Amino acid sequence: MKIRAAVLEEFGQPLAIGEVELDGPGPGEVLVRLAACGVCHTDMYTASGADPSGYAPTVLGHEGAGVVEALGEGVSSLAVGDHVVTLFSPQCRECLHCRSDKTNLCLAIREQQNLGHLPDGTTRLHRGEERIRHFMGTSTFAEATVMPEIALAKIDPAAPLDVVCTLACGATTGIGAALYVAKVERGSTVAVFGAGLVGLGAVAGARLAGAERIICVDLDEGRLASAREHGATETFIGGEDAVERIVEMTGGFGADYTFEATGSVKVMRQAVESARMGWGLCTVAGVAGRGEVLEVIPRYLITGRRIAGASFGGAKGRDRVPELVDLYVKGDLDLEAFVTRRIALDEVNDAFAAMDRHEGVRTVITSF
Repeated sequence: MKIRAAVLEEFGQPLAIGEVELDGPGPGEVLVRLAACGVCHTDMYTASGADPSGYAPTVLGHEGAGVVEALGEGVSSLAVGDHVVTLFSPQCRECLHCRSDKTNLCLAIREQQNLGHLPDGTTRLHRGEERIRHFMGTSTFAEATVMPEIALAKIDPAAPLDVVCTLACGATTGIGAALYVAKVERGSTVAVFGAGLVGLGAVAGARLAGAERIICVDLDEGRLASAREHGATETFIGGEDAVERIVEMTGGFGADYTFEATGSVKVMRQAVESARMGWGLCTVAGVAGRGEVLEVIPRYLITGRRIAGASFGGAKGRDRVPELVDLYVKGDLDLEAFVTRRIALDEVNDAFAAMDRHEGVRTVITSF
């Protein structure tokens, strides 16, 4: 079938909106008609050429939601008409990692995804004889996509797809960092660096976990206002004195849990140094630039502080995303507030520019 899609032809250049060909699903694969897709910083990061693992040509997009349109041979967990959220982090439920509660990093198709391929080592996207790779195994800046069954989360059809698509990446990364990686304890003090979608997700997750104090730091007052709406109890504009201010605000101790959601190694270091001596945990969710290194003074670790990473918030997507959708449907999680703009696919390059200017929280493509 022919579909419209946004193709990264060359790093550092605008995406090309045009027609590509999409083959039907193979064994274990599913054809999804996209209804919505968030425009994430990771898409822009790859398009810029800063991502050392990036490749082109590829159809970008990974924060998608849609409706199942066709099934490949052997698919048993989904049916035509099911509403789904796409997962760049799959869950086969059978590999060593999926059977462990220590990680969400499924091993089943990891190598193929890193190469932009589907599990059989090929692609379903092409222009004539030219094959086009699948970005993060998803490629959701398009009218439709073909993905492995194990990389789709079946959700409540009552949930609006242009809202719950945020759970395909940013929102779950932040919420999960608080709930599944750090496991924030009730009554604790939390500090979140960055109030984009991931940071706001961490604020919301800390609130759901029952944190008593949630301090949020950002460079934009508008985003700090959003953080307060999602549960932040204290906010301030970040700077060189951020660590000193958080330590002072916590009686000289630091926060029990800190979260970094900016991608800046300088801020990552501040998040580590703001964590409480003895047991403070810093969870890093931001993606740093090519070749950047996090420098940590060893005494911060020797005195009990810990550092954890959070890929997709530690969430096993097929299990956790439906649970988060249910929280939204019940009114316990305000995902709608994360969506600040809805656009057509043709405006995706404008969305990148707005993101570069730190405008809004999440732009969602709703017209393809």
